[in-house]
Amino acid sequence: MSEEISIKLVKDRRYPVGAERILEKGIHFRVWAPERKTVKLVMDFQGEHSDPLSQPIEVELQREGNGYFSVILQDTYVGTLYRYLLDDDPQPYPDPASRFQPQGPHGPSQVIDHLMFEWTDAAWTGIEAQGQVIYEMHIGTFTHEGSWLAAARELPELAVLGVTVLEIMPVADFPGRYGWGYDGVNWFAPTRLYGTPDEFRYFVNQAHAVGLGVILDVVFNHLGPDGNYLSQFSSDYFSTRYQCDWGEPLNFDGPNSDAVRDYVLANTAYWIKEFHLDGLRLDATQQIFDSSAEHIIAAIVQAVRSAGAPRLTFIIGENEPQDAKLFLPLEHGGFGLDALWNDDFHHTAMVALTGRADAYYSDYRGTAQEFVSTLKRGFLYQGQWYSWQNNTRGTQGLDMPPAKFVNFIQNHDQLANSGSGKRVHLLTSPNRYRALTALFLLAPQTPMLFQGQEFAASSPFFYFADHKDEIAYSVAQGRSHFLAQFRALATPEMQARLPDPGDPQTFTHSKLDLNERNLHKDEYALHRDLLSLRRNDPVFQASQQSNRIDGAVLSPDAWVIRFFGENPGDDRLLLVNLSRDIHLVPAPEPLLAAPKDRVWDAMWFSDDPHYGGMGMPPWPMKGHWYLQGESAVVLHPIIQAKESVNHE
Repeated sequence: MSEEISIKLVKDRRYPVGAERILEKGIHFRVWAPERKTVKLVMDFQGEHSDPLSQPIEVELQREGNGYFSVILQDTYVGTLYRYLLDDDPQPYPDPASRFQPQGPHGPSQVIDHLMFEWTDAAWTGIEAQGQVIYEMHIGTFTHEGSWLAAARELPELAVLGVTVLEIMPVADFPGRYGWGYDGVNWFAPTRLYGTPDEFRYFVNQAHAVGLGVILDVVFNHLGPDGNYLSQFSSDYFSTRYQCDWGEPLNFDGPNSDAVRDYVLANTAYWIKEFHLDGLRLDATQQIFDSSAEHIIAAIVQAVRSAGAPRLTFIIGENEPQDAKLFLPLEHGGFGLDALWNDDFHHTAMVALTGRADAYYSDYRGTAQEFVSTLKRGFLYQGQWYSWQNNTRGTQGLDMPPAKFVNFIQNHDQLANSGSGKRVHLLTSPNRYRALTALFLLAPQTPMLFQGQEFAASSPFFYFADHKDEIAYSVAQGRSHFLAQFRALATPEMQARLPDPGDPQTFTHSKLDLNERNLHKDEYALHRDLLSLRRNDPVFQASQQSNRIDGAVLSPDAWVIRFFGENPGDDRLLLVNLSRDIHLVPAPEPLLAAPKDRVWDAMWFSDDPHYGGMGMPPWPMKGHWYLQGESAVVLHPIIQAKESVNHE
């Protein structure tokens, strides 16, 4: 193959690496291996056109002179299984940019053609940051089958519930029979555990058909401990300048880092273009190290926007230090993410719900002031001293729109970190849980539900990972050590009861029972009605765009949030009381005053019998207010009838 033909084929490719079908030319294989002298393609099976008696075929790739090797084969078909031989190493390795690993990370790669799937979502315009309700989902445990096809059948129900965006936990292939996905090693290959790449595409296509966006959780800070063969192709994939908590960090700013950056940016665009995803969630961004003029995270954001255009895209980050730079606009020196997870909201909510303030909950009290502050300002810590870390925490983001903060009271990490894996509703009283759920779902910030939360799932959610014995032991020990930061979980009794991540039952016990939607109708109705109120009430809807709210503390455990309508007299009050009954005598708080010529009346209350509550007396048209213990009520202004005014 001449140099001119090689350059032309590279230009015809969609991505710099991997096996791609180029129309009317064949399958083009390209890999980056700058430290290798020879790279050979070994094909051991050629799909439906195969001869079962044929021997593996070896083809030497041509060196391009820039660290890349490539070859075009006309007689190779979609479905072909292949690996690479590097120099004199007798062991063949899967493609670092494999599109599918049907036998897992240690097996051969497979040629996949994304053009074979017939999309029907041409009218889908994507999603923006405003007005979303996120639903975090682990495909392996969301249904009993644990597959894309089974999950797709449930999408209409999620749309009816009021969810707008699915956040899928990582799917890059990883070893074993089950796992969370954060130890992925084949970044371009959706794990075979949930189905084929086209079944993933079908899931996204069906989601768009019912009005749901789909974003994917991706891990660009490290690779898993088993099945990671990138170093066989180049040691420059990883950096020795930084220390990552979970493995070797990627090399984004050292020697040969341009190709590594291209690899990650290609992966970013690949998920958006070939799977029609609406965006990404970037895991643990504080562990993505880069001193380049353009930080790799900013480049990833640009790659998502470009790949998704003209569709709108939505990018979320996880950042433990809560650095507002991540969601500042690029032109203001930021990275341009749409939103960040808000751990502060979760932590204060958990302290309020459970009364426990240990380990990383130490700097929270779960008080009314904290809830008022987080609804008004997003993060609670924006540079103050943080005792747990003996340092300051956070950076200023006082003027950030509310949609930039993703609030949650459950997620995969926090449920598993309880040690028992128990859902939050099992760790507190039903009344208190309903009251805080109201605040969570009506707050201006973007809410995120964790799968099963909407119907108070009885199944726990544990940390599970299926590794080889020596790795499994280290993982279990590491997990026990991490949870020992909680004093109660550090006791010998609790350490002995911690679930083994490698036990298959730890995985199966984490699966949802979707029949509980019917068994737990009260809890399901609570979430459905609150999401409807959030979506359809014009005042709650407007607050998500402009943060037109204010709040005040009524007692250490009770507070009021006032949502200001666009028209005079069209406000809403949300009263939350997490303690005993309160008789508001006196009530010297201006936010409690009704609009001119109006009085407040209840339009929603958490003690409604439809949600399993014990009911609430009619709201008084005059006189002092009485707030029931562990409850929430939404008030709206009405014109007081004349007979009510003259009534003694």
